[in-house]
Formats: sequence, C-alpha cells, structure tokens
Amino acid sequence: MIIQDVINHLEDFAPLAYAEDFDNVGLLVGDKNTKLTGVLVTLDTLEAVVDEAIKNNCNLIVSFHPIIFKGLKKLTGKTYVERTVQKAIKNDIAIYAIHTALDNHINGVNDMISEQLGLSNRKILIPQAQTIKKLTTYVPKDEAENLRQALFNSGAGTIGNYSNCSFNIEGVETYKGNENSNPTKGNKENIHFEKETQINVTFAKHLEAKILDTLFKNHSYEEVAYEITTLENKNQNIGMGMVGDLAKPMSETEFFDFLKTKMNTKNIRHSSFLNKPVQRIAVLGGSGSFAIQAAKSAKADVYVTSDLKYHDFFSAESNIILADIGHYESEQYTKNGLVAHLTKKISNFAIVLSTTNTNPVKYF
Repeated sequence: MIIQDVINHLEDFAPLAYAEDFDNVGLLVGDKNTKLTGVLVTLDTLEAVVDEAIKNNCNLIVSFHPIIFKGLKKLTGKTYVERTVQKAIKNDIAIYAIHTALDNHINGVNDMISEQLGLSNRKILIPQAQTIKKLTTYVPKDEAENLRQALFNSGAGTIGNYSNCSFNIEGVETYKGNENSNPTKGNKENIHFEKETQINVTFAKHLEAKILDTLFKNHSYEEVAYEITTLENKNQNIGMGMVGDLAKPMSETEFFDFLKTKMNTKNIRHSSFLNKPVQRIAVLGGSGSFAIQAAKSAKADVYVTSDLKYHDFFSAESNIILADIGHYESEQYTKNGLVAHLTKKISNFAIVLSTTNTNPVKYF
C-alpha cells in the first residue's frame, strides 16, 4: 500500500468536500505516493507525536486537528508548528488532517460524543446547506433506462432512506450539426427531431466528478446537454453538532456527574441550573458557541460543547443549560473512532492509537 490508499479510505468515509471553508484539511506534509509502513492516529500532531510515529515505524500520521492552519511563511524551528513540520519532513513522515470533514459527518465527532452519552433518536443539530446538487440531462428515449441505472450505480438518486430516485419527462429535442459535427442520431447540416427523455437526479456534491464521468461514458451524443444546479435543500445527514435523548430523564446534578464520568473530566463550566429534569441533550465537539441558538431551537435541555466565553453563558437565558467540558475533552474519542474505522478497512498494516496526551490545558 501507499499513503494515498489510506487517504482514499479516509475520504470515502469523510469527504473533504464537507469540511468548512476556513479549514485546512487533507495531506499537509509528505508524498502521497510513498510506500506505507504504518499509521499513527492522533488528535493533534506535535513533536512528541512525530517521535511516537518514528518509534512505531509509522510514516503516516492521521491527525484530527491540522498542525498547519494559518499557513507557514518560514521553517526556522522558531515555533512548535515549525519544529513539528521540520521533524516530520526530516523523518519522511506524512501528516494528514481530517478535522471539520469529520465534524460534519453523521458518524463523526458528535456521533462519538452521543455514543458515549448513550443518546438515542440522534439528529444533526445544524444541517449543512448547499451539499445537494441536481443533474438535468436529455437522452434518446431508448437509452434512458441504461443511463438512469448507470447514474444510480454511481450514487445519484439517493434521498434519505430512498434510492433510485429520479424525475423523468418525455419530449422532442431538435438540433442541427454543422459541417464538423458527427451526430449519432440524424445527419450533419440537417435539422433533426429526436424523441428524448429528460432525466433529473439529485446527488451529494462530493460525487460531482463521478456523476459527470458516468454521464459522458453512458451517453451516445457527441455533445451532451446537461445542467447542474446546487439546491438550497439542507442535507439532514451532514452538518455540525448532534441532538438526542437520554434513555430516561435525570436530575441536573445526576446528569453532570454522568457527564463527568463519560467524558473523563473533573471540571465543567456551566450556566445556571434550571431546577428541572433533563433528557434532551445537544452536543458539539470543539468550539461551539455559534450553535447555542440551534441547541435552544432543538429544545435541548443541556448543550454540551467547549470554549465558551464569559458572555456566551448569558445566552442561556434560563432556557437551556450550557456545559463547557473543555476542547480536548469534547474531542478525545475522535482518534479511537478513526482507528476503529481504519482497522476495519486495512487489516495488514499497523494502525496505532497515539498514547501521547496532547491536551495543552492543565488543571490545578
């Protein structure tokens, strides 16, 4: 195997097309064509993590957070970022970051938190917009079924729990090829009338190149007429955060004890208790102040996240309890989920779970 093979497995699982625009994901350091020796999975890539990769003979580090985020203008070893990148390059170790591509995945970071808390009836808290596209194309009537099925096989036409979804309209198309044309139906320089089927199918945006390749390979025309539009419909399976229900209501103090145990933390910053049972829980790993209103709209009793500022807690407004469990603590199980996924896909190479604690926050 080469490093690109591992990347393919990761991007089949969490396509980079759904990472946030501000993010820096993908292969950050190294050559994708290098022969693979092993994979080390970590939450953060630091010098100590590169040392751990060297020790375990792993030449690919799969990191949740990107070590290069704002860009590098120098590599002098002055900062921890520069030193980490230098050490990786010197030792021929590649670094791949998945970050918000996994944040937005339905089985990603927030599903892992929900699993720890045993939440049921899980739904994405903030579904991502503009992730669904629609293909409209026109094909000779006798070729429509073959093209439709080929598009389905490539991933088009899936809507929620339904597959093979399309809308079809029959009509007549006219065209006239010039002297340089080579029409498969009719003759050049003569107007031609052809009974055709208009096919409309939706698809996930990361499949666009595959869908177009399928269209061109399975359409007989020299010039294929098609349109691709981006829909405003929100994808309920892609997005930030998650909301679900505890198996039974708990008192506020009972839930916070439970939360400390499940998320392995001794400290939780929170807004005022409301003196009522809690059952509906919203979660968002990492910095989550932007989703407070979404958690309230979802009728959550508690919103579990991190990096809340002083004034963010006022936003609770006696409608919800805000619980800040810490950035590292909220994402700590991410690397375990990645190891489990890669181990299923790659059984003949070492997939090593990093034991380096990369949490920069200490408690006295």
